[in-house]
Amino acid sequence: MNAERDLSPLTPGVVRALTDKLYEKRKVAALEIEKLVREFVAQNNTSQIKHVIQILSQEFALSQHPHSRKGGLIGLAACSIALGKDSGLYLKELIEPVLTCFNDADSRLRYYACEALYNIVKVARGSVLPHFNVLFDGLSKLAADPDPNVKSGSELLDRLLKDIVTESNQFDLVGFIPLLRERIYSNNQYARQFIISWILVLESVPDINLLDYLPEILDGLFQILGDNSKEIRKMCEVALGEFLKEIKKNPSSVKFAEMANILVIHCQAADDLIQLTAMCWMREFIQLAGRVMLPYSSGILTAVLPCLSYDDRKKNIKEVANVCNQSLMKLVIPEDDEMDEAKPSVTIPAEPTSEESLSKPEAVTTGESQLPHHGRNELDVTALNQPLFFPCSCERIQVTLNLDGIVQVLDYHLSDTSIGMMTRIAVLKWLYHLYIKTPRKMFRHTDSLFPILLRTLSDESDEVILKDLELLAEIASSPAGQTEEGHGPSDGSDVRPGPVELHVPARAGQLSSSSTKGLECSPSTPTMNSYFYKFMINLLKRFSSERKLLETRGAFIIRQLCLLLNAENIFHSMADILLREEDLKFASTMVHTLNTILLTSSELFQLRNQLKDLKTPESRNLFCCLYRSWCHNPVTTVSLCFLTQNYKHAYDLIQKFGDLEVTVDFLTEVDKLVQLIECPIFTYLRLQLLDVKNNPYLIKALYGLLMLLPQSSAFQLLSHRLQCMPNPELMQTTDNTKPSTSFKRTAASNIDYTELLQHFEKVQNKHLEARHQGAGRAEQLDRRVVL
Repeated sequence: MNAERDLSPLTPGVVRALTDKLYEKRKVAALEIEKLVREFVAQNNTSQIKHVIQILSQEFALSQHPHSRKGGLIGLAACSIALGKDSGLYLKELIEPVLTCFNDADSRLRYYACEALYNIVKVARGSVLPHFNVLFDGLSKLAADPDPNVKSGSELLDRLLKDIVTESNQFDLVGFIPLLRERIYSNNQYARQFIISWILVLESVPDINLLDYLPEILDGLFQILGDNSKEIRKMCEVALGEFLKEIKKNPSSVKFAEMANILVIHCQAADDLIQLTAMCWMREFIQLAGRVMLPYSSGILTAVLPCLSYDDRKKNIKEVANVCNQSLMKLVIPEDDEMDEAKPSVTIPAEPTSEESLSKPEAVTTGESQLPHHGRNELDVTALNQPLFFPCSCERIQVTLNLDGIVQVLDYHLSDTSIGMMTRIAVLKWLYHLYIKTPRKMFRHTDSLFPILLRTLSDESDEVILKDLELLAEIASSPAGQTEEGHGPSDGSDVRPGPVELHVPARAGQLSSSSTKGLECSPSTPTMNSYFYKFMINLLKRFSSERKLLETRGAFIIRQLCLLLNAENIFHSMADILLREEDLKFASTMVHTLNTILLTSSELFQLRNQLKDLKTPESRNLFCCLYRSWCHNPVTTVSLCFLTQNYKHAYDLIQKFGDLEVTVDFLTEVDKLVQLIECPIFTYLRLQLLDVKNNPYLIKALYGLLMLLPQSSAFQLLSHRLQCMPNPELMQTTDNTKPSTSFKRTAASNIDYTELLQHFEKVQNKHLEARHQGAGRAEQLDRRVVL
């Protein structure tokens, strides 16, 4: 055959031995090849060296015959040993055929390939680094080899390569990263272990700055963190921990913006370890990067807010998420409210629209376009997040607050009935914070937020309602919500007809304790802005449509509002609205509720004192306004007269009760009024019973109530009280010149009580007519049922 001529300078004996099935014979042939190559090296005969390597590669290592391939592998290793330090000149030719054998179906052959490459690398040392990527690629495949011997051999080669990389300062990290980024997404446990081990090695080398390329591999690391193997999870935890330590040491060199969305995705992972780790990273990022994270606020909130409602089983995640939430909230500053107009648009672009955000590519390595859990149509998170990679990011990030995206996320979480209580509270705190820090921008969103904030008043949690009321109060009182019209947004249903108008803004200083404050002294000056009246109208509408809310939470809501806003404003506006309420039954119920709050709530002590004396034009104006609405309920009207010490008018009203339809509900309310008279609020009224001579109408009014009552416990109570009045003659004093306070106040009141009494009769006639119409309709229905 032509083997001798074709395969020279290899002798026929060496060729036969190389293809022998016995290892020992192949080894002898390899020693002969080593000796031959040494001679060529001594002669500096590079052409012959190349020829030998080519023969071993083409005719043996890549042969179809398995024994020939084994011979080729050991022969190439022998060449490398013979070449010594010169092997670096021929590494490409030596390595490529060996790596091809890594894919061989025969496990023994793969092992021999591993052994051959080990010998080649051991001799070449640092010279193999230019070929590192192909070596790493081959090793990553062997790491997952099913044969234990092959895996063991690959581990030896792996350790050798790691030693070479560690001791060298010529490692090409830039060229290696694309391969690492590709391999890091392997699902094989052994391949993952191999990848993590290499990342740990590269992290430990001082001359290699892997932190610069962390955005390329961070997503893959978090995916490996979810591996089923505890050992791999632990290795990955260590690697991520080392990266985080490095980030804390050198925050100025970290590409926070490029990793923000990666963390957002993994903060929503179903795996607890991934979620906790990502949340810890997010906490550090927000604290270290500060306002650099602001453009990603909507995505961060999407991830963080649901975690705030976790139970004790996920206590650690909940605590870290809470820190993230608080830290992110602190990044929003008042300057964010002016940045659009205050800075030139050339240097600082305005907030991108949703279309612009969608057109920019997301640079997340997984290629996910939406965040998990909240990728529904209602909330397009991709549109909310700013792109990961863009030039001059620092300059833009420092001034960009994507308020539209943040509000969309907050609105979504508040609207979702399945969201936990703590999340809803956090959302309301966020909205309140935004209205304080960026009121001008936030009022652009008020019309869309208003309905959901009103619905939230029906929440089961008192704490949620309190936060909701704080927010609504801020919206209703913030100077940023003031419009030129002064009465509210242009809404046909909210226009206030009629003669009674509220001029509270003009005299807000007189009504509030902080009278020196002007409109600019927000956050919560007790003045009405454009949304105050709209709020009052919609609140009453809500009470009307949801009577259970009025019964269970009505008093609580109104009392809290009286603390948060000016109580006079609230009662004045509600009375004004109820004056034109078409549902008379609701108007009566609402008036009764407001009256009970007015008479019994400690929060309204100051307002009661103001009404008790009616010394100022404002207090008399308020009394008249309340009176007109209180006429929807006769007994509450009398109680208002008792509170304001209008005893003659109270007596006149009670005289009119004879013309009214006396029902069980009516008598029940009279009973409750008698009980109220015995309360501390009416102490002054009971003491005035001592002055029989100067309070005849008070006594007449009380006797009038007594005559209305059947012989019940309330009757006995009031009867006993009236029996305690002293004899007027015994109570006379020598000083008869001093005029009574009641006459003095009456003279100064300038209130048209005749007109008020006529208004009372008019309103009660409407109620009587409405009741009879209702009874007539009910009777007709009964007849139809009988027929």
